[in-house]
Amino acid sequence: MISIIQRVSSASVTVDGLDMGKIGVGIMALVAVEKFDTQTDAQRLLERILNYRIFADANDRMNLSLRDIQGDLLLVPQFTLAANTEKGNRPSFASAATPEKGKALFDYLQDLATAQHPAVAFGQFGADMQVALVNNGPVTFTLRTHMLK
Repeated sequence: MISIIQRVSSASVTVDGLDMGKIGVGIMALVAVEKFDTQTDAQRLLERILNYRIFADANDRMNLSLRDIQGDLLLVPQFTLAANTEKGNRPSFASAATPEKGKALFDYLQDLATAQHPAVAFGQFGADMQVALVNNGPVTFTLRTHMLK
């Protein structure tokens, strides 16, 4: 699985003008599922997102995690992160999971997040979403589960 995590002051997702999810201080995570990903990848990705130390401590050093600050989490499915952009002018999505598998693993990730963290919101899988955020820093990182094994 691939995720782009961003430290935010606020973030929201709307679909057809309806609010799907909205958070305050925390992490907005764009998430893509690749074809060889499993539930273990989803578990590992969530563990990293919740524990990645990207928030400032008393000495203004990135030393605190989302759990440490009890911040909000917004998970947004984004299959385009799985694109291969190495050649040509058009992305290839050969490494992306099928929509069925992608939805199943994103749903599993949602269930895990809801069970493990008190303040979680979500985008809608397969929808044309409008995402707004205030990136605090800016602070942005890429997490990939297959590099973490």
